[in-house]
Amino acid sequence: MQAQNFTVSGTVTDENGKPLLGATIAVKNASTGTTTDSDGKYAIKVASGNYEFVCTFVGMKTATKNVSVTGNTVVNFTLSDSAEALDAVLISAVRVNADSPITHSNLEKEEIAERNLGQDVPILMNFMPSVVTTSDAGAGVGYTGIRVRGSDATRVNVTINGIPYNDAESQGTFWVNMPDLASSTESIQLQRGVGTSTNGSGAFGASLSLLTDAVSEKANGEISNSFGSFNTRKHTVKFSTGKLDGNFELAGRLSKIKSDGYIDRASSDLSAYFLQGSYVDETTLIKALTFGGHEITYQAWNGIDRETLERDRTFNPSGQFTDENGNVRFYDNEVDNYRQDHYQFHWNQKLSENWTTNLGLNYTYGRGYFEQYKEDEPFDEYGFEEIVINGTTINETDLIRRRWLDNDFYVINANANYKKNNLDMDFGAFLGIYDGDHFGEVIWARFASDSEIRDRYYEGNGKKNDLSFFTKATIRVNDKISLFGDLQLRNVTYKTSGITSDLVPFNIDEDYTFFNPKAGINYRINPKNSLYFSYARANREPNRSDFENNNEVKPEQLDDFELGWRWNGENFTVNTNAYYMLYNDQLVLTGALDDTGTPLRTNSGKSYRLGLEIDASFKLSEQFTLRPNVAISTNKNVDFITSRDGSLVDLGNTDISFSPNFVAGNILSYAPSQKFQVSLLSKYVGEQYMGNIDSDVSKLDSYFINDLNLNYEIKMNSIFESIIFTGLINNIFGVEYVSNGYFFTFDDTWSNPGTVTTIEGAGFYPQATRNFLVGMTLKF
Repeated sequence: MQAQNFTVSGTVTDENGKPLLGATIAVKNASTGTTTDSDGKYAIKVASGNYEFVCTFVGMKTATKNVSVTGNTVVNFTLSDSAEALDAVLISAVRVNADSPITHSNLEKEEIAERNLGQDVPILMNFMPSVVTTSDAGAGVGYTGIRVRGSDATRVNVTINGIPYNDAESQGTFWVNMPDLASSTESIQLQRGVGTSTNGSGAFGASLSLLTDAVSEKANGEISNSFGSFNTRKHTVKFSTGKLDGNFELAGRLSKIKSDGYIDRASSDLSAYFLQGSYVDETTLIKALTFGGHEITYQAWNGIDRETLERDRTFNPSGQFTDENGNVRFYDNEVDNYRQDHYQFHWNQKLSENWTTNLGLNYTYGRGYFEQYKEDEPFDEYGFEEIVINGTTINETDLIRRRWLDNDFYVINANANYKKNNLDMDFGAFLGIYDGDHFGEVIWARFASDSEIRDRYYEGNGKKNDLSFFTKATIRVNDKISLFGDLQLRNVTYKTSGITSDLVPFNIDEDYTFFNPKAGINYRINPKNSLYFSYARANREPNRSDFENNNEVKPEQLDDFELGWRWNGENFTVNTNAYYMLYNDQLVLTGALDDTGTPLRTNSGKSYRLGLEIDASFKLSEQFTLRPNVAISTNKNVDFITSRDGSLVDLGNTDISFSPNFVAGNILSYAPSQKFQVSLLSKYVGEQYMGNIDSDVSKLDSYFINDLNLNYEIKMNSIFESIIFTGLINNIFGVEYVSNGYFFTFDDTWSNPGTVTTIEGAGFYPQATRNFLVGMTLKF
């Protein structure tokens, strides 16, 4: 028999009794939800039963109510501007609201915790729309990467509490430097496309905003341990004092993660910490926090060729050498060893009913090296002089080298928020100062020539200053129409000195000024239906590797058009958007790598991405929930010219590298009770090219993988509040797949003298077959 539905309705107001337009009311652990009208009223239909209703409004404290529904029921909410809500101001410059005309998805703390067993942040985001993830070690621990709409990590702008995390020079994001950050993350927002104003380098594929743990009202603690395949284990201890005297809180975390990796010797030894002190009252939130990590990761960035992939897919060529007796061996310390510490200070102040301000300060200190055993290295590549031993001239040697990066990053970030009636405005300024030293040392050599201990065979410096100003506003014209505008002016200076690791002088002195406007409109057809359209322009400077490979490299420009439709029904929600991203001088991945595993890029002239994204949530019954997403796209370089067999060839329109035309995901959850949940997580990624010339040699095959996630909670009345058991079986069908790789070409002039033949090759990063992780969390 069909269960009878009843209406739960009510009004959402602030503490002064003013109705709130656009507040969200949702049923926890269900897809049911709606938003309020101009009178603050809402209505939602549910079957009889016990529910937890959650009411949220940006800039205000979330309210929850447990309701037993046996008939039509009235549930009113009054939201407060308590100090906890000031956390929203901390990230208001880089985040958007639910009804903003910006394409976005959110990942909340509860969902992160369901799969947080040691794998890194990108892997936890794998099932979000248009996302493709990869792992060097093959199992999600160590070096991991993320692509959004085909754009790699250098084009995904990442902020933590509004502070840029991308490396200033490489523009990459190295999650391995902050192990287990997910355990201290309150929420994640992924904006696809250009998104809203961000601090740091401009977004060309997506913006990713992380908010660390909010202030806890009550004292609590947590001990988590997990174990799994490839000798993977994670140990985490967390605590919070809760509010002491109603105003002060101290919270912290220590983490240790180790894994042998799926790939041979691709081990990870990761340590991390997080410490936060907070002061809160009705109008003030002050946070001082420090977090960071130390990673020692055996290198696995060389990949393997196709023949090795078919014969021995876990083989790792890193560290391989031949000893004096002709035996093949592997150097045991071919590792990446890096420490990174972050120090942040945030002062959020509510000045009046309308004005709130935020001041953020940051210092990041990073230092470390990667170590390599190299055979038969020429003396002149290290500045060594030839030597003569027993009448024999020696000009090459086996050696062990370390390439160092030692950097400092300072940030001043200030913004203000003004809210009155139907106007919501943000103003902000950002200054980032980066100073990075690059140098190399030979720590052992079979023949050391005239070198001294700690001699630097190369040394260089990079300095980058990033200054930006922005203002953005949302104006509610009436009950149906809201307008969004965002203007950013950004100036970047980048200077280098010294020499590169190839002993080539490297002197760059560039100054860029970019104007990045954005605008959008949201049309609310009714409480369930809304349409939006937005336009955004982004300009972006080249990174260090781009300059090293081509001093004439150009900045790139993107015009992003987004058209979307949102449906928020009683038992299902649907978000649909079409996008057109038009690039000029886009820096696309060539598919090749340099000798540190860094992908190489080149300006491609005109190019575009045209796509359709759909994500939805369906409540199939009281126990079953379905959350599918799909992205269909075409990604093209226009009139792409390449060198082939010694001459230039116009290939016409070609596929942009690492840009599959079809990506889909799904989460099917079964929750027979509030204590137990099991989910099947599925991901399909279509075939893609690793280069831009549509070569079959560069093709990655499509793959379809499925994970199984289980969570069971036991409520306790003794020392522990609860015990949570978590299980995760990754790739349950044991699919042998590859999610990443590289492609290269070179001109062969030796085989047939007088002719030039272009040779193509590829490398692959295989991912783990079936593997598992299990964990237990004690909460008290």
